[in-house]
Amino acid sequence: MSSRRSRSRQSSGSSNMITEDQINDLVSKLQQLLPEIRHSHSHSDKVSSAKILQETCNYIRSLHREVDDLSERLSELLANTDTAQASIIRNLLLQQ
Repeated sequence: MSSRRSRSRQSSGSSNMITEDQINDLVSKLQQLLPEIRHSHSHSDKVSSAKILQETCNYIRSLHREVDDLSERLSELLANTDTAQASIIRNLLLQQ
């Protein structure tokens, strides 16, 4: 028996198995969250799941870069702010 069929049979008894419909639903939800795909394709355009997953990875990477850039800018701002103001800003950020 191939390892694929073996794994399939092993996981089919699992209550954690995700159906194809659930995967399609999750991919559809991801597509709605991606600005690049949401704005560049009409509702009638069919975008492949692979493209949506690839764009999701790209979007997450861009968000990480943006967070890193904002963190660096905030650090520079705090370094150039007097101690009392920097303390207030830090406390406000920690409350979020």
